Amino acid sequence: MAIRPYWRGYLKLSLVTCPVAMTPATSESEKVRFHTLNKETGNRVVSQYVDSVTGEPVQNEDEAKGYARGENDYVILTDDDLDAVQLDTVKTIDIEKFVPADSIEWVYLEKPHYLAPDDPVGQDAFAVIRDAMKADDVVGISKLVIGRRERAVVLEPRGEGIVLWTLRFGDEVRREESYFEDIDDDADPELVPLVQKLIKQKTAHWSPTMVSDPIQEALLSIIAEKKKALKPAKKAKAKAEDTPTSNVVDIMAALKQSLAAERKNDRKAG
Repeated sequence: MAIRPYWRGYLKLSLVTCPVAMTPATSESEKVRFHTLNKETGNRVVSQYVDSVTGEPVQNEDEAKGYARGENDYVILTDDDLDAVQLDTVKTIDIEKFVPADSIEWVYLEKPHYLAPDDPVGQDAFAVIRDAMKADDVVGISKLVIGRRERAVVLEPRGEGIVLWTLRFGDEVRREESYFEDIDDDADPELVPLVQKLIKQKTAHWSPTMVSDPIQEALLSIIAEKKKALKPAKKAKAKAEDTPTSNVVDIMAALKQSLAAERKNDRKAG
């Protein structure tokens, strides 16, 4: 079964554009998840927003986002207010800069996604951008709106596709120096060879089975036993995805125009 894309839009480098689809590289759908039930009736328990002062339930259409400017004092933002700040990065990944592939510290990498062409017409443009980054050993830096927030992203060529990593904001990263500064610089030189022997004995080839979850496996076994007495649930029909219209330009012409524009800007700067 084909995996449904999380996002569809365009990858853009200067005048070269191609339609792309983005899919999360990781999944939590296999995790065991539980619903809260009323054990007397077997019915699901539902949550509901209530007014913190009146105690009355609040309907969906009456909900709004609020930014606190003081105690019990909020600036209210409606959906129209939030939609009014839509940026170009909602539908376009415009590569702004390139940096050496090994220059981004691991702690900034947040969540990986697979980026692939979303239209046969755009495959050439996608492949040229991918292979050029590979040849120069660089990654692309861009921005993308995810969940109403504009996130910095890095595009890393990988195999036939591109891996897009969302990046953590600078104020989210804690520097390691403040946590490691009190640790001794050097270990006992007589003990290091002994630990090396242990490491050699325990060294093996990497396998995904090394990160299996025995608790989840035990829960699945219990659930499987209980499901034997139940009728299988009916599967809902998946809705067809709309394919975005293509705005691909001729790649050779676009590259020539882009290079000519860069040379013109360099002459003006000189």
